[in-house]
Amino acid sequence: MSQCVYCKQRKGKRPCPALRGLICTLCCGEHRIVRVSCPADCVYLGTGSDYQQKRLGEQFMPVRREFYRQLAELGGEKAVALYNLVEVVTFSYFQGRRDGQDAEIVAAIQALRRTLSPLHVPAAPMPVFAERLKKEYESFKKQNPQQIADAATAPDVLDRAVRFISEFSGTGFQSQRFLAGLVGYVRAYHPEVAMHLTKQHEPGHILLPGQSFMPPPGPESHVHGPDCGHHHH
Repeated sequence: MSQCVYCKQRKGKRPCPALRGLICTLCCGEHRIVRVSCPADCVYLGTGSDYQQKRLGEQFMPVRREFYRQLAELGGEKAVALYNLVEVVTFSYFQGRRDGQDAEIVAAIQALRRTLSPLHVPAAPMPVFAERLKKEYESFKKQNPQQIADAATAPDVLDRAVRFISEFSGTGFQSQRFLAGLVGYVRAYHPEVAMHLTKQHEPGHILLPGQSFMPPPGPESHVHGPDCGHHHH
């Protein structure tokens, strides 16, 4: 009998292009994208990816909240606003694609960080997503210069973002774990923002008031005020 290449216990029934062997349906369902770096064109991906996103979104929520807490301690609201911009641009750009990879997000953040360095010499053309992130940052900074980390503090925030994303992503080649976690999180916990960003692909107009999806400081501590972004009924 051909063993499952993942658990080595049950019978392998589905050809797994990522593991180059047969995988049992249980392991395929449980580990796809989360622990197996599935190629975007795998026939078994479509059926479970929404479920996968939802599961990863649930895992992502507490670690994301902790990361926002650290950022707030490090650089206050400006640091938080910069990372939130990264998340908003990432969700907006990748939410409809199956082929996005965490490595693209990390590369884009690193490229943005280099452009903020006084020693920066533009190298080869930037990848499309990196270019998009840079444009969104510049556009936001121009419109709201007091609200986002500047060249003095942004590099540290971006370095931390790279570490955070890489840790959640794991070591899998072509991992999509962070991306699926972020998309799953926004769709589950901020459906109105997800809907808005799904409709809106125009670069430079992505951040509207009340549109960011900052995690609440804690379940009980939110006080509704005139600028909290919630609609009062």
